[in-house]
Amino acid sequence: QRLKAAVHYTVGCLCQEVEEDKDAQFTKQSIAAISEITFRQCEIFAKDLEMFARHAKRTTVTTDDVKLLARRSNSLLKYITQKSEELASSNMEQKEKKKKKSSTAKGERTPGEQEAAVTENEDSNM
Repeated sequence: QRLKAAVHYTVGCLCQEVEEDKDAQFTKQSIAAISEITFRQCEIFAKDLEMFARHAKRTTVTTDDVKLLARRSNSLLKYITQKSEELASSNMEQKEKKKKKSSTAKGERTPGEQEAAVTENEDSNM
C-alpha cells in the first residue's frame, strides 16, 4: 500500500509539472488511472526481471536483465547502459582505493614499490 501511495504521489507531481509546462489539465481520475497503470506495469517488469534471472539460473537480477527489459526503447536502453558503465567504473575506483588502503595498512608494498626495493637491495649487495 505504501509503495502504491508513493507511485500515486510521484505521478501526481509529474502531472503537475506537465500542467505547468504544457498548459494542460489532469483530473483526479486521470491521475489515479495513470498511477494504477504505472503500478501494474512495474509489477510486470518485476516478474519479467525475475524470470530473466531464473532463466540464466541466477537468483539475483543484474544490469544485463534490466537492459534486456529495456531493449525496446533505444533511449532508455542507452541511458541504462550509460548509468551502469558509470556505476561500474565508480565501483572499480572504490575497490582500488580499498585495495591500496588495506595493503598500506598491512605493510604490503605495491608492485612499483616492490621493484624499487629489489633494485635497492641489488645495489647494496654490490
